[in-house]
Amino acid sequence: MLEKILRVNALYDFYQPLLTSKQQEYLNLYYLNDFSLGEIAERCQVTRQAVYDNLKRAEGALEAFEKKLGLLRKYQARLSLISELRKQAGRLSVEEHQKLNSVLDKLENLD
Repeated sequence: MLEKILRVNALYDFYQPLLTSKQQEYLNLYYLNDFSLGEIAERCQVTRQAVYDNLKRAEGALEAFEKKLGLLRKYQARLSLISELRKQAGRLSVEEHQKLNSVLDKLENLD
């Protein structure tokens, strides 16, 4: 369950603007603020089933965006490569190591 929560939160970070305002609200309340389905239903004056259905559609939309655009996958791959480069940088002189780390820091913070 924790893995799913982390994935939905990561996808939400990338694709939030592509969701409807209602999908954003429900995902925000459920995954980021830890509201229950009942609490969201009461707050939004809908049924728990409506909240559940909306969350499932929103999660499906996030996965569809990721399948088409791959922003999370590319981000994770980039971080992995940066980490590998940092390990390899240990073989360089101190000055070269600092220069490379400076460039890697900039690359890591592009997003």
